[in-house]
Amino acid sequence: MANIGLISGIIFYALVLIYFFHTRKKWEVHGVLALYRTQFGIRFMDSLARRFPRTLRFLGYLGVIVGFIGMTLTFVMLLKSTYDLAFVEGAQSGFAPVLPGVAIPGLPTLSFWHWLIGIFFLAVVHEFAHGVLARVHKLEVKNSGFGFLGPILLAFVEPDEKKISKAKGKVQLSVYAAGPFSNFIFAALFLLISLFIMQPLFDHIFVPSGIEVNAFTSGYPAEQSGLSLPFVIYSVNGKQTLNTDEFLNATADIRPYESFVLNTNQGEFTIVTTEHPKDPSRGYIGIEGIRVKTEVQSGVSEFTQKSVQWFSLLFFWLFILNIGVGLFNLLPLGPVDGGRMFFVACTSIFKNEERAKKVWKGAMYLVLLLIFINLLPWLSKLLTFLTGFFLK
Repeated sequence: MANIGLISGIIFYALVLIYFFHTRKKWEVHGVLALYRTQFGIRFMDSLARRFPRTLRFLGYLGVIVGFIGMTLTFVMLLKSTYDLAFVEGAQSGFAPVLPGVAIPGLPTLSFWHWLIGIFFLAVVHEFAHGVLARVHKLEVKNSGFGFLGPILLAFVEPDEKKISKAKGKVQLSVYAAGPFSNFIFAALFLLISLFIMQPLFDHIFVPSGIEVNAFTSGYPAEQSGLSLPFVIYSVNGKQTLNTDEFLNATADIRPYESFVLNTNQGEFTIVTTEHPKDPSRGYIGIEGIRVKTEVQSGVSEFTQKSVQWFSLLFFWLFILNIGVGLFNLLPLGPVDGGRMFFVACTSIFKNEERAKKVWKGAMYLVLLLIFINLLPWLSKLLTFLTGFFLK
């Protein structure tokens, strides 16, 4: 069967390369980074800044507060994830490469077009917000544009960095925080669309028919049970589990070292639970990649079914990507928004630029180390895949 995502990716990047070589003189290339500068959208930024200055200024300062809260929460989550990886057996990494086809436990597979649309949309929103807040504070926006960082599509605006660096601290923070804050606003919008438009449509077309399991946690009982992935659970200890609520209710009171009877599409299996890696009082068998399997209502056309599925996943991934990228951008890393915000905060607190730079660099190196540790499981999987591929 043809891999539609792979074919789509090949066609898309082939067209991009054709366009790139056709307009080569208009691109600026730095290694794997290629930028195409335009003036697109700058007039619209000016228009919004002139029409709603007070509202946008208020949102900008609100974004600073949300930004520092998000920076703190993301850093704490990163620390906890690193601790769990080191000391909690079976713990999953708190970071994952959000790329087409990469299986992330608990999330549906990301298709190429959902990834491309999601990344480009969040980049446009993010950069446009930086430009609008810069104009609200009378700071020049020299260019806008799009480009590629390797295969990743991106958008950008270029405010006058020298003028921003000379602006008041709260103005700098407002401009830097605007990007992540706009991602959070749109994430909330897409969540509302998913909950109140797409979910009712989905429920009207599909009915739940069981809990599909797509992965095992290595070293736990389910892996040694004889079940083959993927499989569908219809009941647990005699209790029906056709949807998420029924599955959670059926498994809520299961304790460690109890018999756990699964009725599945592969037959009935009895598994003895063990202790949950994060809560020893709870039973655990080690299953991941869980989702509700559905069947189509009679009378629904295949086109309607696939359209609703596609758009449901699109709005879901637009929510996830905006939240994820917004939070990542708030980490105190040098070139990203959180790094710039953290540096402004350091210079304000310490009053001494050299001391501020030392604190800023220390935080940056610590975050880079924590991210590297959290990416190690994924790098290990990549190495295993490449080794297996080349040794075939």
